[in-house]
Amino acid sequence: MSANLYDIMQDHFRDKLDRPAIVTPEGGLWTYGDLDNLSARFAGLLRRYGVTPGARVVVQVDKSVGAVALYLGALRAGAIFIPLNTAYTEDEVDYFLRDARPQIFVCRPEGEEQGERLAAGAGVPFLKLMDTSPDECFWAEALESDPDPEVEDYEADDLAAILYTSGTTGKPKGAMLSHGNLSSNALTLLKYWAFEDGDVLLHALPVFHVHGLFVALNTAFLNASKVIFLEKYDVALIRKYLPDSTVMMGVPTFYTRLLAQEDFGKEDCVNMRLFISGSAPMTAQVHREFEARTGMRILERYGMTEAGMITSNPYHGERIAGTVGFALPGVEVRIADPDGNILAAGETGVVEARGPNIFEGYWQMPEKTAEEFRDDGFFITGDVGSLDEEGRLTLEGRAKDLIISGGLNIYPKEIEACLDAIDGVKETAVIAIPDADFGEAVAAVVVPERQGSINEEKLRAVVGEKLARFKHPKIYHFVDELPRNTMGKVQKNLLRQFYAPDDQA
Repeated sequence: MSANLYDIMQDHFRDKLDRPAIVTPEGGLWTYGDLDNLSARFAGLLRRYGVTPGARVVVQVDKSVGAVALYLGALRAGAIFIPLNTAYTEDEVDYFLRDARPQIFVCRPEGEEQGERLAAGAGVPFLKLMDTSPDECFWAEALESDPDPEVEDYEADDLAAILYTSGTTGKPKGAMLSHGNLSSNALTLLKYWAFEDGDVLLHALPVFHVHGLFVALNTAFLNASKVIFLEKYDVALIRKYLPDSTVMMGVPTFYTRLLAQEDFGKEDCVNMRLFISGSAPMTAQVHREFEARTGMRILERYGMTEAGMITSNPYHGERIAGTVGFALPGVEVRIADPDGNILAAGETGVVEARGPNIFEGYWQMPEKTAEEFRDDGFFITGDVGSLDEEGRLTLEGRAKDLIISGGLNIYPKEIEACLDAIDGVKETAVIAIPDADFGEAVAAVVVPERQGSINEEKLRAVVGEKLARFKHPKIYHFVDELPRNTMGKVQKNLLRQFYAPDDQA
């Protein structure tokens, strides 16, 4: 058997093809046999459109079973799958297409006109449309195509996906993830989180993100689990399907919104064995309140686009609120100072990690890749934390001012570059402010070129055109100047303290 992730998945569900793989609230049901067949049809279709091993397939579509089957079909064909957030704007997608140079771009029907323009400009040979149902779209074309059962014979270091992550310089980076990166991580989680026969995963995450696509679905498929597949997070639907589920993966917002329901409690969780949270910090208060209401302790873990999961609180053992647990089996974690000197237990520094889950580097950025790795192979995550004597990791902040809102990574520099280019703006500083629903929200501190040279309405209009909605500042503050230290660096820590909501100050 090759190291192709699909080969490994298929080996796990080959004798369980009659089991439900995906069910939807609308009554849809796809068995593992159905999913295997549909992915083979997509693989054949991709090959017909010239997708050869190593060719890129860029996908910006709504969450659907067809989108999942397309991902699996790309794995089978040996393509490099590149999912894009559906909120990305035309400017952002234009950059991704020009950078990735895909053989095919699949977008939503309502984005056809824009897609044609972008594909032509980037020299993409084929544009296809994908809807949430198989009516007159790429999904329908796949159903009419003959299945191609061949799975590309791949080595572990052959690329499976590229996920773009915004850079601190404002230029997005494509994190290259291999079949070995994805399979090693999912197989580890399968054991570490004690997946068992009959587990049912409640899935309400997006499928353009490491969490929803690689952590949740890869692990569930390796277990031949049934996945209850929700289009998006909806509290009413979550509560409806929790009694039929055993595992849920989510971001802290999932849990704060459940706790906002006064009658939410143990009755909702009668068959649940595991709640997992990640992609953003969870407060100890939410952790404690959830346990008090349900009798269950949320399992927090730590990961990132470039590495999948790195650490996790244990399934068997104490889960400590505010920590993200121990390095996963086969993964090494250490704390270092900026010069790479290893720090002792209890000391705070930059988190570094090494293991089979760590990505292969940044697409077409060899110099940037070299900057992010130590000579001994440890990846410099940019997150700040400390390890206790037992090796348990506590994250104490994030280098490079990363903002995480609703589980999505937001880099201030990208927003600042957009704002600074607007006529009437002298300079800006973008910071995180606490948000009860999303964990963190974006705030922009703006220095006008002169009094009255810019207003909030103009800023919101430009940002609305240039950046995805989740990156939009929630609030704007106008000031005469930004606070700086003696070296001239903007003191964002002072801005965060000054502009924190009164109840958070």
